[in-house]
Amino acid sequence: MTLKKRSLSGIKPTGTPHLGNYLGMIKPAIKMQETHQTFYFIADYHALTSIREPESLKEHSYDLTATFASLGMDFEEHAFFRQSDIPEVTELTWFLACLTSKGLMERAHAFKDAQSKGQDVNMGLFSYPILMAADILIYDSHVVPVGKDQKQHLEITRDLALRFNHLYGETLVVPEAIIEDQVAVIPGLDGQKMSKSYNNVIPLFAPEKQLRKAIMKIETDSKTVEEVKDPESCNVFQLFQCFADQSAQQDLAEQYRAGGMGYGTAKQICFEAIRDELKDASEHYHQIRGDHAHLEGILEGGKDKARKVARDVVDRVRNKVGL
Repeated sequence: MTLKKRSLSGIKPTGTPHLGNYLGMIKPAIKMQETHQTFYFIADYHALTSIREPESLKEHSYDLTATFASLGMDFEEHAFFRQSDIPEVTELTWFLACLTSKGLMERAHAFKDAQSKGQDVNMGLFSYPILMAADILIYDSHVVPVGKDQKQHLEITRDLALRFNHLYGETLVVPEAIIEDQVAVIPGLDGQKMSKSYNNVIPLFAPEKQLRKAIMKIETDSKTVEEVKDPESCNVFQLFQCFADQSAQQDLAEQYRAGGMGYGTAKQICFEAIRDELKDASEHYHQIRGDHAHLEGILEGGKDKARKVARDVVDRVRNKVGL
């Protein structure tokens, strides 16, 4: 029997999961179970670069655990765990940091973006890509599903793995990126990338009335009902096509181009598509979210699976560098 390749991805517990998280990372990650062995983690170390509320960090970690459970992750066959429960990741981070130039970190998008906005940059944010590389390499990850905006981090990870292997011999698995172009960047309420930092998100498991209210707030141009509209440039349609099949997309696109349809109608159609896809998962989420003992059990099981692999990788690295 051919062994499945391992897929790895992480998500920060910095807020309530939203549609951008779902489409950009969670949904592809869940589907990856069909073809890969999956290791997915809550990136709570990464969250510390900006989060200063301990209780929020813990609660958002539970939000994510309940979300993955509700959307169908198989915790018996696959691993879901906290980043901070795996001490080996910080050890590998140091080994990689010793091979990383300051210039490489200065070219990282997250650092450049924060610097351009005049934000204070702590060393956690500056060295963020090194920890991210360790997150990936510590589990012998073969593939990493990422959005277009995360592609650079994967390239840095590959560079560091190749550099280590060049210096010390074949040790680390060099991962490949899997990018789904259609859902690489999800538009938020204002048309920018959906992000908590932009305050433009649509909560993943919002009650039906709240979900509809959020969809109705999506920004559009000022064209009247009668005017012909371009679906490809419309934020509503861009979101709708992530939840609709080709036939439904074509039908709505034709209504845009024919004129006689207002954006309110398009938003209602978009709302119904999102509601229908997430209804069952939303009900399950609200049933288990308050059961912390159950959620901790999921995380404990994932930790055991992850540490078994991580210890082996760190042992190889320590041996190669002479420790």
